[in-house]
Amino acid sequence: MKTTVSITIPCRNEEKYIKKCLSSILNSNYPNQLITIYVCDGMSEDNTRDIVKNMSKKNSNIILLDNLKKTTPFALNLGLKKSSSDIKIILGAHATVDLNFILENVKAFEKSHDIGCTGGVINNVYENETSKTIGLAMSSSFGVGNAHFRTGNKDGFVDTVAFGAYKKEVFDKIGYFDEDLVRNQDDEFNFRLLKNGFKIYLSSKIHSDYYVRASFKKLFKQYYQYGYWKVFVNTKHNTVTTVRQTIPLLFVLFLSFGIISSFVHSFFLFSFLTILLLYFVLSIYFALKKTQNLRRVFLLIFVFFELHLSYGFGYLVGIFQFIFLNKKPSKNSKSMSR
Repeated sequence: MKTTVSITIPCRNEEKYIKKCLSSILNSNYPNQLITIYVCDGMSEDNTRDIVKNMSKKNSNIILLDNLKKTTPFALNLGLKKSSSDIKIILGAHATVDLNFILENVKAFEKSHDIGCTGGVINNVYENETSKTIGLAMSSSFGVGNAHFRTGNKDGFVDTVAFGAYKKEVFDKIGYFDEDLVRNQDDEFNFRLLKNGFKIYLSSKIHSDYYVRASFKKLFKQYYQYGYWKVFVNTKHNTVTTVRQTIPLLFVLFLSFGIISSFVHSFFLFSFLTILLLYFVLSIYFALKKTQNLRRVFLLIFVFFELHLSYGFGYLVGIFQFIFLNKKPSKNSKSMSR
């Protein structure tokens, strides 16, 4: 086993999570001498940098890099360009990896020579009742569609993964992450990867844990940004990168036109309420598949609605700003939701 692996971790003010993240990598069953870890820190103002420095004193394969631009794509490129490893993995500071995470990624590449990226299933870790509700919604196909890395219902080729592992030659051929993108940079990169003839493989044997955000307000901002930045990605490529991204937009348009048309004629009001009722019946059905706790069922229905509304609204604003007004992303849209 001589395949070298690097792991790039963008982070900023992650004193609560960074030690867990790094320890999980060091404690994996892949030889430490074949692993290099790049922590690309956005000039943290808490104890994150001290924690990383102290760990690097005992583990020479942990390298702290300064992310002076304080953005995720710049941080990713910082570590990826520094690395000369055979396989390059990107990871979030809010995540920990399974014992077999690295080994199973390496093995997955053996399935086909045209695989350029591998990834696995994210298991949600809940810190309180709010984060548990959000995590359950984000692991439901009703909440996030066919994002298989969240729902864990597929083993095979997909259009994107989270915490992807990439062959070195992928970056030689298609370049690096687009530093204009505050959000969706991994989706956009994976779109280019597929466009250039590589494949993405999702393996159910690859597992990581992710500490779910614990705020409905931050969740709304996160998914608003996903929708908003997705349109910016589409304008760069002059295409809709995935069909599922348009469904929340259609939902928001349905709500908008449904409310307006309801004042025009009772037929439209009846049709609007009927379809809306069907939506909430489906919400209840998928919520009950996740939990039988009555209070959490109602909270899940709320989170489903929040996910669809925020993404769709962000997408609609993005269409208006990027397509109709031909503007660049606003300053507020570049602030992160953590």
